[in-house]
Amino acid sequence: MDEETHPRNERSDGQDAAVVACALCSASVNSETPPATWTCSVENGSRQYVCDTCARTHIRAIESRLDSAWW
Repeated sequence: MDEETHPRNERSDGQDAAVVACALCSASVNSETPPATWTCSVENGSRQYVCDTCARTHIRAIESRLDSAWW
């Protein structure tokens, strides 16, 4: 399993800085992994994360497995 689970951005000092961002509201955390309260989905072959606030707002659509375009 050599695939990356999140995008990596380069910092100005040349080191990698991992940033995980919400696909809906663009809230972000500077972490290698998203917080445990965030939701992860795979759409069109790419992994997307949704923050806990957006997940609570759209919980019925998420549990119904509706495409995020319908939210």
